[in-house]
Amino acid sequence: MQNRMRFAATTAAAAAGIIILAGCSSDTEEPAVPAESAASTSVLEPGETNPMIAQGVTIAGDSAVYKTSGLGPSAMNKAAPEGSPESYVDTAQFPGGVLPPGVTVTEAQGIGVLKKIRENLEAQGLTLGDVTTMRVFLDNAPGTDRADYAGWNRAYRQFFANTNLETGDTELVAMGTAEPAAPLERNEARPSRFALEVGSLPVPGWLVEVEVDAVYPAGKGPQ
Repeated sequence: MQNRMRFAATTAAAAAGIIILAGCSSDTEEPAVPAESAASTSVLEPGETNPMIAQGVTIAGDSAVYKTSGLGPSAMNKAAPEGSPESYVDTAQFPGGVLPPGVTVTEAQGIGVLKKIRENLEAQGLTLGDVTTMRVFLDNAPGTDRADYAGWNRAYRQFFANTNLETGDTELVAMGTAEPAAPLERNEARPSRFALEVGSLPVPGWLVEVEVDAVYPAGKGPQ
């Protein structure tokens, strides 16, 4: 396979502006921030109660923005051959690297990557709820000719865009072919996002690499 990037249509569009629901937090309830003083303000498709992504975001000029590097999954599965996609399955979520019915390697790697992003953000005093922009790079698994967007999207919904904007209720999320259940982390944030299929990623066995931008909430800044 040539080392080239194949730009693929996804459910998200790469936008110049980027987005999040202001003041949302993954784990704790915080007082609502008035729109006029919010660090970031979301732009969502009218009438949708559970959109996956945002159309864009406005960010206040004096807001502090944190940008991660591209992060991939960790090699946790010692039962799989070194450098294989299976060796990067998140064994904290899938003990022994055994995947439940319908869970793909891309989905399992995606869950591991988003956990790493959460840890990266928390070290800077941020949460997944502060993410405004997401850039996703996917490689196709061996023996396939297309990246596993469906598996990635299931992993994404475990950590983002899993609340009903109209009722505030948590939306159930499927993992593989299992019945939908409570997500791994409740989070109403819907960042703007693009996803690209690439010819290869920098680490053999990686199928997923993600980088994000996050905005500190109003009144907060870097630690």
